Amino acid sequence: MSFSLLGPCDYREEIRKSRFLALAAPVTSTTEAQAFLAAHSDASASHNCWAWKVGQQYRFSDDGEPGGTAGRPILAAIEAQDMDQVAVLVIRWYGGIQLGTGGLARAYGGSANKCLQTAPRRELIAREHYRCHCLFAELPLLKARLSELDCLLESETYDATGAELQLAVPAPRLAELQRLLADISRGRVELLPL
Repeated sequence: MSFSLLGPCDYREEIRKSRFLALAAPVTSTTEAQAFLAAHSDASASHNCWAWKVGQQYRFSDDGEPGGTAGRPILAAIEAQDMDQVAVLVIRWYGGIQLGTGGLARAYGGSANKCLQTAPRRELIAREHYRCHCLFAELPLLKARLSELDCLLESETYDATGAELQLAVPAPRLAELQRLLADISRGRVELLPL
């Protein structure tokens, strides 16, 4: 089971006179992750280290810190929290005291971990995509019940008799949705995979 964030969050910490600011946000694509990092990086800071994970894709950067002391620990914090579709940026303002490679890894990974631990999260649900055609009389009944089944209405295209719907359905709820459609339409509406 994976989770993502409900919204942006942050965490501040001072470690041996260096200030750390961890910023995290939900992202749905690599482009969105890079846009978040570009928008929140601070040019006046000593380092802007980051990591993001979207499905099987991930990236991280040490931004001038010794190799493996910043980006990888941030990514490890994302994975330790069972997070996906998340970008984390940890900004450091150097305070004049060297932390060493172990201290840097603990500082960056710890800041990211604390930021993600306190953030409100949502469960990521795997959904399958289907389409169906409903008559105008059936649409209000179906739309009213979709949220109960945790189904998402992705698009609707109207024609002379009703609407072609594209739905994202959690696999465990598919049988319930098929029963609902059969009840509403007296067996006429059929779910077709996309």
